[in-house]
Amino acid sequence: MEFFRGLKRLWRHKLFRQLVAVRIGTQASDGILQVGMAAYVLFSPQEQPDAQSIALVLAITLLPFSIVGPFVSFTLDHFNRRQVAVVTDIIRVLIALMLGALVLNPDLRDHWTMWLFYGGVLVAMSLNRYLMAGLSAALPHTVAKNEYLIASSVMPTIGPAGVLIGAATATGIRFGASTRMETYQADALIFLAAAIGFAITVGLSLAIPVRSLGPDREEASAPVPSPRDVFVGLAAAMGHLRERTPAAIGLTTIGAQRIVYGMTQVATILLFRNWFHEVEDIESAMADIALWAGATGAGFIASAVAVPPLARRMGVRRTMITLLLGAGILQIIPGSIFTLPTLVAAGFGLGLGSQALKICVDTLVQAHVDGNFKGRVFTIYDMIFNACFVAAACLVALLFPHDGHTLLGFVTLGCLLLVVGLAFWIRTKPIGSPAFDRGTEFNPHAQQTAGAQT
Repeated sequence: MEFFRGLKRLWRHKLFRQLVAVRIGTQASDGILQVGMAAYVLFSPQEQPDAQSIALVLAITLLPFSIVGPFVSFTLDHFNRRQVAVVTDIIRVLIALMLGALVLNPDLRDHWTMWLFYGGVLVAMSLNRYLMAGLSAALPHTVAKNEYLIASSVMPTIGPAGVLIGAATATGIRFGASTRMETYQADALIFLAAAIGFAITVGLSLAIPVRSLGPDREEASAPVPSPRDVFVGLAAAMGHLRERTPAAIGLTTIGAQRIVYGMTQVATILLFRNWFHEVEDIESAMADIALWAGATGAGFIASAVAVPPLARRMGVRRTMITLLLGAGILQIIPGSIFTLPTLVAAGFGLGLGSQALKICVDTLVQAHVDGNFKGRVFTIYDMIFNACFVAAACLVALLFPHDGHTLLGFVTLGCLLLVVGLAFWIRTKPIGSPAFDRGTEFNPHAQQTAGAQT
């Protein structure tokens, strides 16, 4: 198991262990916060959620930093990254406490302060993305130079594990508390738990020596780019991508796959919330969604173990074709059979395939994009990744029934994945598999990188 051997090798570095603790802590707290927001917006006895509500939640959590990120990420090369972690999570402690206080008002949805709730969530989620970028930039300061690729393969798997821990904690709080108090009071407890988690993470960050995570003096002395410089830089990265065909095709492919996968996720949430259960039966709907989401998250984690040996045997191009075609078949059967066991099984398989495809595309970008363009290309990658998921929710709102129940719709999504796989196969055939494998050397430690977030 290359993943576990790599983790064992890195674990001897104290700074790496501390960085892992901070990442798990902050992402677990973020998972609690996300479940709190979703529970309050989508799982209220007074509301029957629809795809528009889910699209709003996704837009709040995914789009803001994708837009402003290119303009603020440069600060991570000028500000002390350890202090960024401390200050960011202190701010999120305060935001989580504010959100908890707001939801204690049973009439919040009909009050103007509901916009404070959405604004607080927006800021908290954007700060999370900012902090994740800072921790990724700090990673090379915690390991030896010849271990960068190993560390980059381990860290992206640790993050989803932290989110799963937080989501499970928040779900347990919601189930345990909702039998003893009103649901809005249980939601307030979830935000309190998030605040406690962020406070613990502040303590973990303070244990790290102040200047040990960078930036180095050379980074800190780099000139601050103007907004025009940012736009010019992104345009130059787009031009560079046109010359790096494997990376460009990979980004186009994952954008199309992300739309179909996002539509599947949104429609499945609507099924569990509005078709499997009555609107008032919140606990049962949340239990089913938690089981399905846990299976999907487990698939994400399993991809780190599955992709390296698969890519070594088949190559990156053939692995991507297999993943896309396999996901299409899996979405049709069992993913279009509307029972809990079949949807949970499909959730695991589709989660594994989606994250595995991302690992392959990350590898293509790392192998084919020049070093001085990688930061900007990964910024474009992040924007594509998140915008496509929000677009997916909007498409479900336009095309699917409010309860998500449409056999034709779910089968069509599977067929679309097959079309994406076939299109990738045909488009890349003239280029050939060796071009996609160039630079990767089937290195198990080169299969994951710090690309856009899961």
